[in-house]
Amino acid sequence: MTTTTAKHEEFVSEPIIPTPCTFDSVAMSRGEPGLPGGFSWRDQPYQVARVMSKWKSTGTDRGEVYLRRHWFRIETTTGEHMTLYCQRQTKNPKKPKARWWVYSVTR
Repeated sequence: MTTTTAKHEEFVSEPIIPTPCTFDSVAMSRGEPGLPGGFSWRDQPYQVARVMSKWKSTGTDRGEVYLRRHWFRIETTTGEHMTLYCQRQTKNPKKPKARWWVYSVTR
């Protein structure tokens, strides 16, 4: 008998703390945000095992289109699938460095 465990995607939208010196320098050399190879979220460390997909989203302001977020669907070394994003411009003056966020987690 085979059993399968249903995976559940949880909406989170919370900031993460990137691990220093783990950013993707090749992406940064192209002017893109460098996905951190490790980060902390809810006081737990995570390591990126692989990038499953990535994409960009845009927004408009007064008729002009601008790049808003860089998205990354990742798998961690502990098996979670997470959607992370980098906010190109932060809007919260109380957290000006909160650029990296976990959008959702599938467990």
